[in-house]
Amino acid sequence: MNNLIKLYAATLFGILTFAQPSVADVYELRTYTTNEGKLDALNARFRDHTVKLFKKHGMESVGYWVPTDGEKSKNTLIYVLKHKSREAAAASFKAFGADPAWKKAAKESQKDGKILAKRPESVFMETTDYSPNWENNEGNEHDVFELRIYKAAEGKLGKLDTRFRDHTIKIFASHGMKSVAYWHPTDGPDSQDTLIYILKYDSRDAAKASWKAFGADPAWKKAAKESGVGRLAKSPESIYMKATDYSAIR
Repeated sequence: MNNLIKLYAATLFGILTFAQPSVADVYELRTYTTNEGKLDALNARFRDHTVKLFKKHGMESVGYWVPTDGEKSKNTLIYVLKHKSREAAAASFKAFGADPAWKKAAKESQKDGKILAKRPESVFMETTDYSPNWENNEGNEHDVFELRIYKAAEGKLGKLDTRFRDHTIKIFASHGMKSVAYWHPTDGPDSQDTLIYILKYDSRDAAKASWKAFGADPAWKKAAKESGVGRLAKSPESIYMKATDYSAIR
């Protein structure tokens, strides 16, 4: 009888244990492209309404940026949200979309024309095990951020992660390049080969000087040669950005 009780208890414990879903924070990289002349209106809507409503519905605003170069500097907003889970993200956006306060703000912000030129782009992500805990420090109007997206050759993402974990981040820091966060997309096929990260610099000139010094650093050359990463599947994507005045990360 005791053995049966123990077996029953163990079985019940197993059921209870596996009935608990694994919950991990997920991040979402979102990119908005506006119609001509509408970026200011989009920023005003986020500043005055959207960020508050995101918080109301359980979405944490991590950072908001506008690219500094080319056409994107006139029509693009890039931001990162944090959710408790993918399920929480879906529930939050559903509640957000149905919120009368959001409907009112959206309607009033577009009285002079539609703001977005197309549907927002969304990439769900998880932090890498070497992503730092970012803390804001004193900055100024010259500070710039850089969003970089790497696509590793087939089967080489693990080696790329090892190189960043053991070498690259330290070498970045030695050249004044501040690591904000590192992520992998959660959905295939990008989850198999993509690294997304953000760096911060004291200025655009500082960024240029830092990359030049980084590329010439013997420690980097040695790490790159020995890492086994080889060539990336394609050239890294790089977007320089300025934090908006309502961004949590500045």
